[in-house]
Amino acid sequence: MQLLRKLLFPVSLLYALAVYTRNWFYDIGIFKSESYKTPIICIGNLSTGGTGKTPMIEALLRLFTQTYKIGVLSRGYGRKSKGYLLATKNSTVEELGDEPYQIYSKFPEITMVVDADRQNGIVTMESKNTSDFILLDDGFQHRKVTPGFSILLTTYDKLFVDDWYLPTGNLRDSKKEAKRASIIIVTKCPDDLSNNEQHKIKKRLQRYPNQEVLFAYFGYNSILKGNFNTASLEALKSKKITLVTGIANPKPLEKYLSKQEIQFEHLKYTDHHFFTDSEIKLLQSKECIITTEKDYVRLKDKVSNLSYIEVSHLFLNRGEDELMKQIELYLSRNR
Repeated sequence: MQLLRKLLFPVSLLYALAVYTRNWFYDIGIFKSESYKTPIICIGNLSTGGTGKTPMIEALLRLFTQTYKIGVLSRGYGRKSKGYLLATKNSTVEELGDEPYQIYSKFPEITMVVDADRQNGIVTMESKNTSDFILLDDGFQHRKVTPGFSILLTTYDKLFVDDWYLPTGNLRDSKKEAKRASIIIVTKCPDDLSNNEQHKIKKRLQRYPNQEVLFAYFGYNSILKGNFNTASLEALKSKKITLVTGIANPKPLEKYLSKQEIQFEHLKYTDHHFFTDSEIKLLQSKECIITTEKDYVRLKDKVSNLSYIEVSHLFLNRGEDELMKQIELYLSRNR
């Protein structure tokens, strides 16, 4: 695969040219971008998947749902429905997509909407006047919408400044577009990342004036949740464990389980994978399956011997306080 990516380098140059031209057309006004009355907070990245957007949305919901009515707008990648769809208690994972379904299951008090047409989604949400602000999921590269506040995610082990354009690398947008971010959050950091290394990363990111850089790591819940009785990872060390993942980057989870001295086989599937009947039959034959929360919502009604590890973003140096402060400042200016 790495050799193929290198051979496709000329294609990546054409892709880079297309990305640059598109952004330039937006910058000079040939392509139009819309602003809205409702405050829009965008969470996104410059690279393809795996930066932790869904856990970041959940982190923001935990911080703000007590004081604000919040709407979340997602494309609903991989869903089997079309157009604008408002989540209800009767919605299915096939209708919403795995990530929106996961979010709404945990935060049923929010307004959860899926719509590939972000402009239509926002206009429709505004017409219903149910949200104090809207979280725009994976919207950084969607220039048709101008958010008032943008959170750019990049991973510790693959900073966007070290990446290259698709298909040779994973960049889907220009590194220069980082200038549009209000805050950059480096995700999936070691939980003991030193202040000195944080300073070096900030310099490498070449952040713009007044652009804060925060650092977050994944916190894993050692108490499993799922279809069978709640158990700790410690209690499963004597069992035959099968790790099942259909996410962009399962390496952090692999490392966590290995650190906990859990022996496991790993069945890897593509991101947002919907499992076939034959795959379900295979999973049913396994003694004990551990998966991600995103995969769990697709498998919970099909596989009985299934549990998931809940993950959340935790911030170094009380970064959540800075995040809250900047968002509150933005919201106060737009009331």
